[in-house]
This record gives sequence, C-alpha cells and structure tokens, in this order.
Amino acid sequence: MVNNHSLNSDKRVVVIGAGIGGIASALRARALGYQVVLTERLPTVGGRAQVFKKNGYLHDAGPTLITAPFLFDELFELFNEKREDHLEFKAINPWYRYYFHTGETFDYCDSIEATHAEISRFNPKDVKNYDRLLKFSEAIFDIGFTKLADTPFLKLSNMIRQFPNIIRLKGYRTVFKFVSHYLEHPLLRRAFSIHPLLVGGNPFDTTSIYSLIHFLERKWGVYFCMGGTGKLIKELQNLMLRTGIELELKTDIDSIEVKDRKVSSITSKSGKRFEADMFIFNADPPTVYRELMPKEHRKNKKFLPECLTSYSMGLFVLFFGTKIQYTDMAHHTIWMGKRYKSLLNDIFNKKILADDFSLYIHRPTATDVSFAPKGHDSFYVLCPVPNLLGNVDWGIEGPQLRDRIIKALESTIMPNLSKVYEDDFFMTPEDFATNYRTMHGTGFSIAPSLTQSAWFRYHNQDPDLSNLYFSGAGTHPGAGMPGVLCSAKVVENLIKRNWK
Repeated sequence: MVNNHSLNSDKRVVVIGAGIGGIASALRARALGYQVVLTERLPTVGGRAQVFKKNGYLHDAGPTLITAPFLFDELFELFNEKREDHLEFKAINPWYRYYFHTGETFDYCDSIEATHAEISRFNPKDVKNYDRLLKFSEAIFDIGFTKLADTPFLKLSNMIRQFPNIIRLKGYRTVFKFVSHYLEHPLLRRAFSIHPLLVGGNPFDTTSIYSLIHFLERKWGVYFCMGGTGKLIKELQNLMLRTGIELELKTDIDSIEVKDRKVSSITSKSGKRFEADMFIFNADPPTVYRELMPKEHRKNKKFLPECLTSYSMGLFVLFFGTKIQYTDMAHHTIWMGKRYKSLLNDIFNKKILADDFSLYIHRPTATDVSFAPKGHDSFYVLCPVPNLLGNVDWGIEGPQLRDRIIKALESTIMPNLSKVYEDDFFMTPEDFATNYRTMHGTGFSIAPSLTQSAWFRYHNQDPDLSNLYFSGAGTHPGAGMPGVLCSAKVVENLIKRNWK
C-alpha cells in the first residue's frame, strides 16, 4: 500500500495508451511516487474497452468477463481503497453455454458437481478425465501464473531456467493436444480447448501453458462487472484522477526521440512533445517499433524475425438490440459451427473468410438489465476472422457476414431474430487497425505460440533503450485481462529494480 507522502517524486513517467494495461501501469507507477501522465489517442480511456450507446442500448466493445478479480482489487488497494466501494463484481453461472452444430448444449458451470453432470451427458468416462485435466492444469497454473506471470523475461537465461518446467509440464504440446490427452468425446474436446481464442491463439498452435486458464477459472470464478466494462473503466479513471494522474486524451503519438540509448521524448501528431524519465507503451509493440521508432533503433526486438512472426486473428464484432428478450440464453454463449480445426486453419493460416463460422455471444442483459430498454436485450457477437494479412474487402464482406450471422442464430437459438433485431452496427479488423493501431488489425497482437511467449515475446523492457517499457497484449505474459494486468506488475517490478 502506498503512503500518500511518497507521491511527490521529481521523476516523471509517461504512459502511452489507456487500455487496461496502460491504466494499471499508470496507477502502479503513481503508487511508486512518480509523476504520471497517461496519453490516449481516443477521446476516452479504456482502449479496446470502449462503450457504445445507441437508442437506449448499451454495448461494451471490449472484454466482457473478469476471471482474476484480485488484480483489480490490488489497483485500489495501492491507494488504501477498496474496489467493492466502487464496483460490484457479480458471479455468473453458467460461465459459458456451448451450442454445438448437432443441436446439443453444454453448460460449463461454476461448481464441479454441475460440470460433472453436464460432462456425463456426453461421456460418463470424461468425468474423471476432466478431473485429471484440471489437476494438471493446476500444476501448470502453479508455475505459469503464480510464479511467472509477473516475472520479467529479459534474458535468455531467464527462459533457459524454465525449460525443465516446460518439459515437465509438456508445454511443447498444443492446447488441443493437451485437452485431447484427457477427454474422449469430440465435442467436449472442442469445448475445453477454445480458451486460446479468448487471447488470440489457435488451439492447434497455442502452447498448452495456456491451459492454466482452466484452473484459473476454477480458483477465482467468472464475474461480470455490474454496469459493464464501461463502469469498470470509469471507476479506474476516477481513481487515476483522485491520485493525481494527468490524462492527455485525443493525443496520438507519432514519433519517438532517442538520445544516449534512452527515449528522451515522444511527440504527438499535433506536435505536442512529452519528456520524461520513463516511458511505458501500452500499445502494440510491432506498431511502436515499425511506425514510431527511429529507423536505427528498429532492429528485431524478439526471438522470431518478422517473416516468421505469427499474428492473432482478426475480429468481426456485431452489436445489436432486440425488441424482445431471449430469456433462455445464458450470459455467455459459445456457438460452434460444424467445422473446427479446418475453420481455424482458414482463419489463422490460409487467412480466408469462409462462409461458415463459430461465434462468442454476449448477452449482458442476462445479468444487468440496464444494458437495454425494459423488455429488450442487448447483444455483442464476436466472430473470429482473418486479420488484414488476408485479402478481405470488408466493405463488401462485412454486411454479408452480418446477414449470415443473423440467419444462423435465427435458425438455431434465437428464433425470429431477423424480425426483432434493431440498431445493429459492426467492427472489422480495419476498425481495430484504425482505432487501436494494431498491426494487421489483429484483436490480440502476436499469437501466443510457444516461440512467441515469455522471453520469445516482445520484452517488457526494451533490450537497448533502458527507460522504455511495455505493458499490454503484445508483451509478456500476453493478452486477456489477467495478462495485461500482470504485464503492468512486471513493469512495476522492473521500475523498482532499475530506479531505486
């Protein structure tokens, strides 16, 4: 916890990008006593966690669930406050409802007993198999999250020390192979291997280290912030203002100036210059290095060269309201099409937009009725699609994909949808590239493969410029709210080490 008398340092930190990782970085730097300025190119803070309001409907544009609430609690505790005094995190159940192409459903529940009952409907043998999977997930969690999530990987030796753990925990396996080793039923294998998609990875390529998410959810549960992610961001912004953090909104950084192996200043597109002792970029590292950094300092900053770098998928996000309520729908639905591996191959490797798809459907009105007018529902449908390395004309394909999604949902879990939906709009990878400056319009920066994780990922501290740091999805430990919040803790630990 911070002592208020320690908030008067003459050292200055500039954080670039007000996503959740940037907000957390700013708060942690402020709690260390530094003067902090947070810049953001958008008119509001939050990064991907924007809020859209349309004709009485409220739509969260970014992350929709919370799986490690203590990471938010810590941000308030830094300033001797309690998160519960400002935000209500409400447990949801089921965590996810899966709808398969066969018409079968599977509820992934908050209790082990209920989950066992659901698994048993598909394959009784997989009840014990799931328990074995969960036990091994806990072993991965004990290393991958508890010990390493807030530990910097700046040297190859840091990674080499973890090789015995990676081998022992079989981190060389993919998530799908990990799940398939335990579960027999093909639909359960799909259901329990989709977690990498929530952080931008293909389950058939992502290291099984990310299977720790199974135990992480069991340990802390799955929550929804009442009022939505927008409420969460608003209260974090209020915390920043209360603690003296300066906000510079509508400030798009255009260039980085380097002197004596340090970043000396940054300049916005409007010409405003920011000088500081430290700079923390909560921005996509490939974009920072390619578009902002002077050419002589752009040399490859991670293990894999650009030609071998794999990026996360793009996202097509459809928002709409309905004039009726779909009361049988859960808060979160995973709507899975007939194809799985081949569809993911189309998206991640071939980078083509297929006619079919799988969907993540968010119905916040299942938990919080304030998201829609009385008797209505609010929806957000996320569809994984190729990033901008694929040749997709979103001006043409966007409306067509929207229509296909509406038709598919209407014929399955949302009858009469075409007659009752209204006020729809969507975002494509082009919007991600424009609004968030993500390389190739990705939803989650570089993909979380083994050779793009930990030391192999973009480092939390630049290897050549001693006062340049990174938080967010593209650096260690990776994407997702727990990941970006932990990245801010990594940066905090580095600053403590480097600036005593």
